[in-house]
Amino acid sequence: MVTRRHTFFEGAVDFASYELLLNHYLDRGISGIIPLGTTGESPTIEDDEAEAIVDATIRVVDGRIPIYIGLGGNSTAKVVKSLKRLERYSFQGLLSVCPYYNRPSESGIRQHFAQIAECTDRKILLYNIPYRTGVNLSNDAVLTLSEIPNIVGIKDSCANLGQSIDLLRRRPSAFSVMTGEDALFYTFLAHRGNGGILAAAHFRPEIFLHIYDRMAANDHHAAHQAWSTVETIVSLFFREPNPAPIKYWLWRQGLIRSPECRLPLATVSAPLAKELDSLGSQHYAQEHSV
Repeated sequence: MVTRRHTFFEGAVDFASYELLLNHYLDRGISGIIPLGTTGESPTIEDDEAEAIVDATIRVVDGRIPIYIGLGGNSTAKVVKSLKRLERYSFQGLLSVCPYYNRPSESGIRQHFAQIAECTDRKILLYNIPYRTGVNLSNDAVLTLSEIPNIVGIKDSCANLGQSIDLLRRRPSAFSVMTGEDALFYTFLAHRGNGGILAAAHFRPEIFLHIYDRMAANDHHAAHQAWSTVETIVSLFFREPNPAPIKYWLWRQGLIRSPECRLPLATVSAPLAKELDSLGSQHYAQEHSV
């Protein structure tokens, strides 16, 4: 599943580039899409833009893959209000991050997600990323929340491999655990993870899909061979704040009209741009080799 980053051109959402990207990745076989994700600069997206993005996503995807919208916040009432505003659109579920900055207790986080779940029949993926939110959702709390019928999985970005493996070991069979730690994708699959929601999948998504397919077929050797071709590249896309490096990469590949981000995010530095340009040349050569 790809975390969809929105594109901007001269300050406005660039819907032409966005639709081009959607079709580009649909043609490569991705299994899901998440508009309004937190790595899609969702804090800078206005309400009317959010609705237009959801509408465009649904129109282009046309039922071919599931759509989960990014919808979270640190005010439960505001999240519920936003959800009610968007529920007229036909999407399968939402990805909702743990409340950030105000650092609620675990009881507060559980109540937050339980109240969101009560207000919708859409499926919900939890999103645990403590190094951004300031709170870590324990595995016990995740398992308690998994008892709510429409809380169906989690994007696990806890950055603690021991915690992740423990969750994979204890999860209910119908509860999906997907990694959001791009660098751990292969390792996560080796411990029977259900997949990944990855920013780095924008780079040659067919490789990430091949890794997943080979691991599902228990062909770890082929999966590791494929992983070795992207493992060192993944870190390059997180050298500076996400999504600036990915946007620069997409721009250099001609897939979007501009690498611009909305402040406070800035475009990539000159040294990183040079490395990404070099990567682009290698990518072109690989794509066009016989």
